[in-house]
Amino acid sequence: MLVLAGTSMVIADGVVTPAMSVISAVGGLKIGVSGFTEDHVVMISIAFIIILFSLQRYGTSKVGLVVGPALFIWFCSLGGIGIYNLVKYDTRVLQAFNPIHIYYYFKRNSTKAWYSLGGCLLCATGSEAMFADLCYFSVRSVQLTFMFLVLPCLLLGYLGQAAYLMENHVDTTQAFFSSVPSGAFWPVFLIANVAALIASRAMTTATFSCIKQSSALGCFPRLKIIHTSRKFMGQIYIPVMNWFLLALALVLVCNISSIYEIGNAYAIAELGVMMMTTILVTLVMLLIWQINIFVVLSFAILFLGLELTFFSSVLWSVGDGSWIILVFAVVIFLIMYIWNYGSKLKYETEVKKKMSMDVLRELGPDLGTVRAPGIGLLYNELAKGVPAIFGHFLTTLPAVHSMIIFVCIKYVPVSVVPQNERFLFRRVCAKSYHIFRCVARYGYKDVRKENHQTFEQLLIESLDKFIRREAQERSLESDSDDDSGSEEDHSLSRILIAPNGSVYSLGVPLLAEFKDTSNFVAEARALEEGKLETSSSTDQISIDAEQSLEKELSFLRKAKESGVVYLLGHGDIRARKDSWFIKKLVINYFYAFLRKNCRRGTANLSVPHSHLIQVGMTYMV
Repeated sequence: MLVLAGTSMVIADGVVTPAMSVISAVGGLKIGVSGFTEDHVVMISIAFIIILFSLQRYGTSKVGLVVGPALFIWFCSLGGIGIYNLVKYDTRVLQAFNPIHIYYYFKRNSTKAWYSLGGCLLCATGSEAMFADLCYFSVRSVQLTFMFLVLPCLLLGYLGQAAYLMENHVDTTQAFFSSVPSGAFWPVFLIANVAALIASRAMTTATFSCIKQSSALGCFPRLKIIHTSRKFMGQIYIPVMNWFLLALALVLVCNISSIYEIGNAYAIAELGVMMMTTILVTLVMLLIWQINIFVVLSFAILFLGLELTFFSSVLWSVGDGSWIILVFAVVIFLIMYIWNYGSKLKYETEVKKKMSMDVLRELGPDLGTVRAPGIGLLYNELAKGVPAIFGHFLTTLPAVHSMIIFVCIKYVPVSVVPQNERFLFRRVCAKSYHIFRCVARYGYKDVRKENHQTFEQLLIESLDKFIRREAQERSLESDSDDDSGSEEDHSLSRILIAPNGSVYSLGVPLLAEFKDTSNFVAEARALEEGKLETSSSTDQISIDAEQSLEKELSFLRKAKESGVVYLLGHGDIRARKDSWFIKKLVINYFYAFLRKNCRRGTANLSVPHSHLIQVGMTYMV
């Protein structure tokens, strides 16, 4: 639940970051253009946010050449303006590095100082989303850039604004743009808006990444995911979530137009992420790294204490409009929790109710019904065992196909899976049953919209290769067994005939006691006859194996000529009548609604309805 809570706060952060970044950047027009009001800022911000989310589907890699130089110019501008203001106004602000001034600040302002902590937190925001940069850069490059470029420039920028405010106490709403030299205002304004758009895109990509990973872990409903880069796996685009974030960002901008109120909402989302991260890192230190308990407690008390102090200062502003973020985070958390709870119940029920192999053996090769010519592809999510939905097919349909293949689709963390490595096969029962299991592997850039005939051709070719390889491996195993047996026999039958006619076995020391030559010759003849019989039986076995292989391959070709049918089983869960009311509400209504409206696992199958059979099955949990 802690992980789900932290993830929901990251997604909420993906709503606030574009609103906060764009409004603060566009707000500079109130300094550069006389008569420019807050309403004008809101209108232009709405236009920028719409453009931002509309361009998200083109991916970040297409504008990657602009990102690096633009951010470098932005941070250099921050550092340069900060140095300019320090020199021009007051260098005494460098004394702020002395921690004693924290005590003096709280002593002078008391309650107001505590209220201002939420605003102070905004100086460090963005660091919690640094993992999003790993979609584009290495860990070492991010560390070096942050230490030697980002941090120094940010410190200089904030020190310069503080020096400016030492002589301009009234102008606090737009301290940054007011402190920019008049000749550099418009270039700085332009680069500030570009940097705001880049930061918003990075946070939106981070939100998409969290949703993708949550969906892979069964903690978020399945959504359509588009990978915008072949080189970087993390550069993805989720259309439904993109427009959902856009709508919420617009609601936030229209209802909370004040930069202070949006800043408070931003601080709530940031602190939620930080506190959950601290708690989870503490658990990792205890359970996985197994660090000394005193070190862990010191870490938790220090960081969690600071974060709780900051969080307490921003809670007072919830009534000003920041509650929208909390409500959104709670809604996302409930969606993730309900989906995870329902999916877990469904999977556990399917595993418990899967068909036993003993039942299949009792039914026999005909499975207790008529085996009609053809191939049936039964899609399911189980990678092992016979799904219970197959038993439902046996009892529902008047006949089943002569060859059944259980198809399980899995995604692997590579861009493209070669066609010759796409399918992994395994035989489920004895050869006479003609039942196989197939795991179809796809990379994150593989498009599963190939024609069904192409898919069938590739699958059957792979099955043909599997059958041949299986027969070859069995032949090699039988040959190795025969060779090992013959070697043992040969070692026993090796004899040495001395010049005097005496016979000695090489399996014992040459100085063994003398044995009668006639007995050894008789044994040698018997062993030679056994070799001939073994050789003839081995030849017969190899001939039978070749005939069996040709027979099965002929069976596969005839089944393919008869046609391929897709068997889709939709398993749903319902709460039992004796379940609690809350469980009935969650399973029968909320989870059922999410399953009905999410993307099904077979959404990419372009199969004509004439080749499709669907059967529903309901599990009572």
